Amino acid sequence: MSDTDVEICANKRHSSPYTSNPVDENHEPLPATSALMKEFNIGRTKAILSETLYMLGLAFGPMIMAPLSEFIGRRWLYLVTSSSIIAFAGGSGAARNFATLLICRFLCGFLGSAGIAIGAGTSLDVWGMGKAGGLARLLFICGPFLGPSMGPLAGAYVMHEHNGDWRWTQWTVALIGAPIWIMILFMKETSDFRIQYEEKHSGRFGIVRLALSTLKAAVLRSVTMLTTEAIAFSLTLYTGYAYAVIFSFFASATYVYSIDYEFNSRQIGLSFLSVAIGYALAAVMYMIVDSTLYARAVRQAPNGRPAPEHRLYAAMAGSIFLPIGLFWYAWEAHQGGHWAAVVASGIPFGLGAFVLFLSSMIYLVESYGAGAAASALAANGSIRYLLGAVFPLFTIQMYEKLGIHWAGSVFGFLSLALLPIPWILFKFGRRLRQNSRFIPLAPKE
Repeated sequence: MSDTDVEICANKRHSSPYTSNPVDENHEPLPATSALMKEFNIGRTKAILSETLYMLGLAFGPMIMAPLSEFIGRRWLYLVTSSSIIAFAGGSGAARNFATLLICRFLCGFLGSAGIAIGAGTSLDVWGMGKAGGLARLLFICGPFLGPSMGPLAGAYVMHEHNGDWRWTQWTVALIGAPIWIMILFMKETSDFRIQYEEKHSGRFGIVRLALSTLKAAVLRSVTMLTTEAIAFSLTLYTGYAYAVIFSFFASATYVYSIDYEFNSRQIGLSFLSVAIGYALAAVMYMIVDSTLYARAVRQAPNGRPAPEHRLYAAMAGSIFLPIGLFWYAWEAHQGGHWAAVVASGIPFGLGAFVLFLSSMIYLVESYGAGAAASALAANGSIRYLLGAVFPLFTIQMYEKLGIHWAGSVFGFLSLALLPIPWILFKFGRRLRQNSRFIPLAPKE
């Protein structure tokens, strides 16, 4: 798990979009946002800004961190940013006014995004594209999904143990980050470009100029791909939506479980374990598809390299499970019903969202190749976290105005509208790749 994943996991409770809802005072609201509202005398939407700015930091940070790591080195970037996470997490916990808290939260997300931006590259440096590397990247990808799922549970118990003091959710992050920082001290540089550059050059100014020019080119290429490439745009839209709905799913859980089932904050956190079970099943499904359907495509391909579209088998399955979970959650929740029936909806929801993401990321890499894929993934990550920052701002209001069933159904219907994307790419992806300016020579298939 990267330092950023630890940040997300341990931190989610404080910055949670789950607010104190209009329920009976005998119910225990999720405490962190409620505590922020009381301490700083602010409304619910302002309290959620703590989460929003953190997510915006995660959205914009990777666009800079990924190309920067190639020049200053991955080790130094890990070292500097992990130090910053400890410092700004501690600053968040010590904040005496809301403005200070917001600044620290944004910087935690922005600098902490290095772990997300270069973690996959580090695993590629160390293990390559073999099976070991695939497993390492699979475990790495689990972090940004498990963080939002397990964070509310961890945060609820942290606050319970410290008498409702939200500051301990931040100090816990700093305490977890300290031993990670020590481990990074003993980490060796893995970037081939940086290692080779240090062997040939001793000056620093040349690499600074090169880094700045490459940074500009990388950002422009990411934006260009997102606006001109049908493959990159469609999958970014779909995976970004699926990821943002995870945050809306958790935000709405406060409203649903508090009103209909009288859950307290720890019980609500425990209910998210069903989503984590869905993630685990998604990983199993992906490995089964990889060893059966994709392996058959490899055997049948003339050169042993099947078309990248064969990576979309799991995404097509995920596109079906995602709306199943969302509609199940929307319509099973009602007073008098058994809590287990609605909690179980998190399993198909988590399965669909995660396997869709896994399959789509591999497809992007194999379609665009190592160079262009980095820009496509950077754009994907930025949009994903940007939507994740925005969705919680209106989720509770939507549930209050539309009611539980129809508010939840809105997300379900949107997922149905996006469902055809992997199926269309499976059928027409080859033609789109042949017309792409970022894939100059499509492999023979």
